[in-house]
Amino acid sequence: MDARLDPLPVLGLEVGQAHVLRNAGGVITPDVLRSLALSQRALGTREIALVHHTDCGMAGFDDAAFRAELADESGATPDWDVPGFADPYEDVRRSLDSVRGCPWLTSRDSVRGYVYDLARGALNEVS
Repeated sequence: MDARLDPLPVLGLEVGQAHVLRNAGGVITPDVLRSLALSQRALGTREIALVHHTDCGMAGFDDAAFRAELADESGATPDWDVPGFADPYEDVRRSLDSVRGCPWLTSRDSVRGYVYDLARGALNEVS
């Protein structure tokens, strides 16, 4: 979601070469899995690259406080969460596990994860 990161040039791709899904914190939500399943099954994509970045606003984010604030202000409790994380590398590993474990994806072997270092402009692969 971060506007400081333009994923296509970071990955060496051009417009039309990839489906790009963006959300706060790169969270693997049911909607992300739905979109990935459609991308693979209906449009034939085979590879998935998960890219998180350093200096993310979700680092240390307090989901419970945010949801409580929204509920207090609106009177409606969100039916979704906004999990924060401490380490973007560990968060990518969790995300990789979620995507690789999704039974609806046809190509789960070509899932790779990265952390983009904003200060250095470097893409670091996460194993």
